[in-house]
Amino acid sequence: MGTPPVDADLLQWAVDLTKEAGRRTLTRFRADDLAIESKGDGTPVTEADKDAEAYIRAELASAHPHDAVLGEEEGAESGTSGRRWVIDPIDGTKAFMRGVPLYTNLTALEDEHGWAVAVINMPAIDECVYAGRGLGCFQDDRHGERRPARVGPRSATPFLMASGYTRWDEGALLRVKRAGWALRTWGDGYGYALVATGRADAMVDPAAALWDVAPMPLVLAEAGGRFTTIDGADSFGDDPAACSGVATNGEGHDEFLALLRGRPERLSSSRGTPRRARRGRRGRRGSRPCRRSKPARRRRGRVLPTRRGGPRARRPHRRRRQGGRWRRRPR
Repeated sequence: MGTPPVDADLLQWAVDLTKEAGRRTLTRFRADDLAIESKGDGTPVTEADKDAEAYIRAELASAHPHDAVLGEEEGAESGTSGRRWVIDPIDGTKAFMRGVPLYTNLTALEDEHGWAVAVINMPAIDECVYAGRGLGCFQDDRHGERRPARVGPRSATPFLMASGYTRWDEGALLRVKRAGWALRTWGDGYGYALVATGRADAMVDPAAALWDVAPMPLVLAEAGGRFTTIDGADSFGDDPAACSGVATNGEGHDEFLALLRGRPERLSSSRGTPRRARRGRRGRRGSRPCRRSKPARRRRGRVLPTRRGGPRARRPHRRRRQGGRWRRRPR
């Protein structure tokens, strides 16, 4: 028997809840007197973060008092129903502080069958992407229209979204650059929403907390894409502060993970031959194949001038082999 779909009314309730929390953050967006504090780990938190999470928790306590809650600002609250809500009142607090309208409000519900409800709300641009298990993925745009959300095909120059480069391995950055990916930033939840709606090809979070990526597995799955951790796992670990995320449209997901982790043996060369199978002329791994046969390497003699300016006899240039290559012997 398959996993049962989630109740559509519960999904709509979660969407309305998250949108209202987003509207509350807009009242302090770009405010000159925005109150900002520093948390124990050095990251900032604003009064808008605290107010939005307090509002969501109060509504959850009223409508679903037995559910557990995990939030970025107030931590974990136990429950007895077997369900858990994971919330991030403002994903992209630094962007919010600088007046960048690409921050998101994230809500996700987990039950005994896995992720059941997922919401990515972008209040400043009036968009919302959400999914319910077995119901599909949807997008509400600024005109109030609701339409299905689907990932798109891989573009000729694929767009890679990221929240920044500080948590990236430098080798991974160089590899995706050489592979032809175009890096775009201001990621966070906004980057995952772009992948789920076909406007970007991949989104990568090398390091994140659970509340940063909780809605993403269900959103990408229902949109026809794929989401894993950067290690390729389909589920998160036990530590909510030590997560990661990679979202794609599903095409070449494993190969993209190998590119990030620096394992090119899983990729293919431009001629379709696995790199591990490419060998040199003598069959040694890593040796370069000879591009010319021996007769082609022999040079014909040519007329060389004498010291007095007259011609002298033809004679071939003598060549010797050094370090695996033929070089002209100095006179």
